[in-house]
Amino acid sequence: MDSTPSPSSSSPFDLVSSALGRYIPRGGEAAAGPADSQGERTARPSQHAGTAGRQEQILGAVNLDRDLRITRCNLDAPVFAGLNAVTGRPFADLLPPGDVPTVTRRLLQVLDTGEAHVARVQRLRRDDGSELVVSMSILSAAAPQEGLTVSVIAMARRLHLYAAENAVGTSLDIGETAQSLAESLLAWGEVAAVDLDFAVWTGEAVTERAQGRIRLRRAALVPDRAWPEGYVTLGDDLPGDASRLLSLAVRRDDVAQAIVIPDREAMERVLGDPRLVRALVPGERPASVACIPLVLEGLDGAPPVVLGVAEVWRRTDRPFHDSELFDLQELVARTAHHVDLARQHQREHTQVLALQRRLLPRAGGDTIVVASVYQPTTPDSAGVGGDWVNSFPLPGGRTALVVGDVVGHGLGAAAVMGQLSMEARALLSAGLAPDEVLAHLDETVTLLDDTEAGLAAGYSALGSTCCIAVYDPVSHQVVLSSAGHLPPVLVLPDGHTSTLIVRPHPGLGAEFALREPYDVHTFAAPPGSLIALYTDGLVEDPAVSIDEGIGRLADAVCTVHPWDDLQQAARRVVAELSIRMRPRDDVTLLLARLVGCRKQDTASWRLPARDDAAARARALVSALLRQWRTRDDTRDSVMLLVSELVTNAVRFATGPITVRLIRAGHSLLCEVGDTGNGRPRLGRGGVLDDSGRGLHVVHRLTTRWGVRWTETGKVVWAEIAG
Repeated sequence: MDSTPSPSSSSPFDLVSSALGRYIPRGGEAAAGPADSQGERTARPSQHAGTAGRQEQILGAVNLDRDLRITRCNLDAPVFAGLNAVTGRPFADLLPPGDVPTVTRRLLQVLDTGEAHVARVQRLRRDDGSELVVSMSILSAAAPQEGLTVSVIAMARRLHLYAAENAVGTSLDIGETAQSLAESLLAWGEVAAVDLDFAVWTGEAVTERAQGRIRLRRAALVPDRAWPEGYVTLGDDLPGDASRLLSLAVRRDDVAQAIVIPDREAMERVLGDPRLVRALVPGERPASVACIPLVLEGLDGAPPVVLGVAEVWRRTDRPFHDSELFDLQELVARTAHHVDLARQHQREHTQVLALQRRLLPRAGGDTIVVASVYQPTTPDSAGVGGDWVNSFPLPGGRTALVVGDVVGHGLGAAAVMGQLSMEARALLSAGLAPDEVLAHLDETVTLLDDTEAGLAAGYSALGSTCCIAVYDPVSHQVVLSSAGHLPPVLVLPDGHTSTLIVRPHPGLGAEFALREPYDVHTFAAPPGSLIALYTDGLVEDPAVSIDEGIGRLADAVCTVHPWDDLQQAARRVVAELSIRMRPRDDVTLLLARLVGCRKQDTASWRLPARDDAAARARALVSALLRQWRTRDDTRDSVMLLVSELVTNAVRFATGPITVRLIRAGHSLLCEVGDTGNGRPRLGRGGVLDDSGRGLHVVHRLTTRWGVRWTETGKVVWAEIAG
């Protein structure tokens, strides 16, 4: 009488154990035939994994006696190759040494209690020292057998797919994403490559295009080794014919499909050109290739778009089976959207970097040297955020130093940053003082967005901070205004370091605060001084106070020697602070070495607003120009210019008049200041008009001229080529 438990009297684990017991062939070979008295038949395992039309066998079973030695097994499928499960051998020999105690304890526990251990991830050791990851279940053997039945399901391929998908999606860099995909594909062959449409590589918008126009670039290639001459390697474009052939192959009937070319002879027939064979086939050995398209599914009924082609090469004695192609296609399909995300990031990165380059400070002139460092810390910010620094020349030989911070990261924050930076530059160049510029920026910010709209998009114009410093190389002073920004650090020539204390003020667009005017602070900055403007990412550290962070910055800036290359010094300061502070936000630093004008290159006079003021100014300027050995034609132009400007000041303004002359390189800068608040305008007056001719004279004599405002009035400046 058959002692196999009937379904009505057996637990589910008994039924599973019984089925696995019948699955294990006696003598170690697959058998077909009667399995019990009920006429059930055992399943015949696949004789060759991956045979066309069959699924690869991933289930195996091992029977153990009470001494945990193998009595029967079925681990003959190719996936279990290398597992030496010999009858009479301890099961522990299949385990890594470190796992033996734990697994042995589980086996003995099942023997004692009969309670199964189901679906535990376990490693089994092959003869060559490598390991196979399986899902292992331990069950009591079905009667009349004694001992245990251990089932193993080879999960390595599925686990690899899962791990590969997660690895490919960890970066937003298009090259790193392609490289991760190629490294994952290498598990199926000896060489793996990823060729991307050039539009994907550069971040352009991807659209359906004519097949003949496709251009592929090799974005990834593994392993890293010396390749034959002529083979397309990383960063190279595939030959045009090769790009078209691959495109036509994977888009048969307008549907992207995987293809397999089984041997070199077939490749030579398909390619038809020895040059193409050298470009696409990695070596002289016989090889087969599987080409899998990276397809981005269209939205709202749009047709799918091919982003590129992944290629896996291996020896011809290992043909690609259907199950392997299915796994390859599944992996590539799962990761195609990561490639597209990286493409979008590349596009945003390119756009924002173009904006960032426009905002970076230009090299300083004779009176100031500037250097800047911008270091993003968030990988999803497209390489830029809301921080900005800028420096640019202003009328009168002055230089503007501007630093600001928009809340958030990405293209939206960069757009706000660019708008505020350009507006600040335009207003400062138009002659407005720093506090007036901040007042205008405050109004602009309130118009850009509201708090909810901005934060929902990942940034906010409201609450942006900004600090504007204007350096005058003649008076050796810095005029400073700040809207919620951290104070600059000033290092004097004698090494004394101080933080420029400014009255606290809310950020731009802070509607909750009272609308108080922005303060103006003036600081002495002798020639040789060093000033540092920065954003909070450089000095913020959760472990210390903000004052201590600023102190660390001051200590680092103090070590900059007057003869040091300023750009290298700026990078060194950022590197030192980044090690100590571990910044969590974008880092921005602007260093400016204030050189100033030489005393012998400037002169200024203060004259009363009387009718003879123009004559006195001409006499003083004439004597100075002779001392400077100015050319006669230039001296005549300067004399006429000074005469017209002083005459206008006497006629239309009140109070004393200041005249300042600055020699800068091959040009002369003339400034005439008064206490009036009227703005000189160049009109379209007639030849016989009694007024307005003075400004026309100024306009024709100078290379440029303009007006800037001071606390006591205005200054009309004009520049003449020397």
